[in-house]
Parts: sequence; C-alpha cells; structure tokens
Amino acid sequence: MLAIKLSQRGKKNKRMFRLVISEKSRDPFGRVLESLGSYNPHSKELIAKSDRINYWISKGAQMTPSVNNLLIANKLIEGDKRAASKPGKKSEKRQAQIQAKEEKRKAEAEKKEEAKKEEVKEEPKEEVKEEPKEEKKETEVGEEKKEDK
Repeated sequence: MLAIKLSQRGKKNKRMFRLVISEKSRDPFGRVLESLGSYNPHSKELIAKSDRINYWISKGAQMTPSVNNLLIANKLIEGDKRAASKPGKKSEKRQAQIQAKEEKRKAEAEKKEEAKKEEVKEEPKEEVKEEPKEEKKETEVGEEKKEDK
C-alpha cells in the first residue's frame, strides 16, 4: 500500500521535512517513488504539488494523520482532521501512586488548617525562664594541685 508521509531532513535544531510517496512499511529515508513537496515547521511554510497529491490519492494512496492534517489546514484537500497521536494510558501502578500523593497532600493541608485553628484558640502564655544556678566545679588542674600538697 502506498502512503504519503513526511521524511525528515535538515540539521539537528533546524528540521525540515519532505512530502514523499512510498510504500507504507518502507523507511521514509529510503527509496521513494516521488517527492511531492516540502514543509518547514519553523515558518509553517508548505510547498506542495497539489496536482500530483490528488493524482496519487485517486490511485488509492493513503496519508499519514500528520500529512492529512497538514494538507487540510493548507486547504489542498477537503475532509476532516484525524488524531495524529493517541494519548498514552497510565498504568494501574502509576495511577495508584498519583492517588496516594493526592491523599497525602490533602491530609497535610488538613493538619495545617487544624494547627492554625488551635493556635488562634489558645492564648499566648508567658514563659517563665529559670536562671541557671552557678555551681562551683573544681577543674582537673585544681584537683591535681590539691593532691600535690
């Protein structure tokens, strides 16, 4: 089955894409039947051969969802947009972790609120500090001197 898809070109941070038609299972960097145009995602510029795209679609070629949405947005073809990617499902383990974190946060928030309420209810008490009594302690040096005498 033939497919119209994007083939990546360009430098690392300056990606460019070519619109190509090739076998659906074939690597987009491999051999292609025809180059149908190019797309610059930085400037959103699409250069496409609309007559050749319509020709290949009439012959039964399919399009990837990204190409389909791109061509519809630039009004080269009619139709509805498709979801280009599906959102991933979170595992049960991850969902349990998220739920546990939320419960922990709620419990901490409740504790803080209760602590604030208790502080407001209690009147500040005056603290009486006891002064430490000075005790005379003999130093080791003093003990040695007494023993010598």
